Amino acid sequence: EQAAVTASCSFATQGLAFVALPFYFQTVLGRSEVETGLLMTPWPLVVAVMAPIAGRLSDRYAAGMLGGIGLFILCLGLALLALLPPDPGVFDICWRMALCGWGFGFFQAPNQKALLAAAPPHRAGGASGIVAQARLLGQTVGAALVALCFSLAGTQGGPALGLAVGAGFAGLASIASFLRLMHDDPSRRPHPVDSLDLH
Repeated sequence: EQAAVTASCSFATQGLAFVALPFYFQTVLGRSEVETGLLMTPWPLVVAVMAPIAGRLSDRYAAGMLGGIGLFILCLGLALLALLPPDPGVFDICWRMALCGWGFGFFQAPNQKALLAAAPPHRAGGASGIVAQARLLGQTVGAALVALCFSLAGTQGGPALGLAVGAGFAGLASIASFLRLMHDDPSRRPHPVDSLDLH
């Protein structure tokens, strides 16, 4: 349950960021559509690099610890994006985007592995459904919150407010992930996902 809640909060953070950032780059920073697309690229690229690394680390370390670290990094990256100077350079934006991708990638793989591994083999399909539900719920809530931020702060202040709210969600999710360590009983720790018999 805690892994599902943490996943929902992280995907809400992602939804907030991915909806707010294009408006932030174009409306606030005055970037073109092509520049905006390129500036968005470091996040998914770094996720693709970090996810397998975090997945291997999750065989040795608790998912709550890895997820908490990743979400804290994501929180930091979004806060730094929200506090960008009025005329930032490409490098100033890209390293912050890469930091967000690092944090999200470091969280996602261990948390999803914990969700799937916690289910008995005959409930593996249900566990996959929980992952999908957490993703859809989080992204929907995130997009709705961006609309609320725009209605409160307008087109100029809305994107930065959305990023700040996303950082808040990531911070809360990081705390929730670290709290899982208090209930982590090694004797009840699930086996790795690859050992599940799904046939």
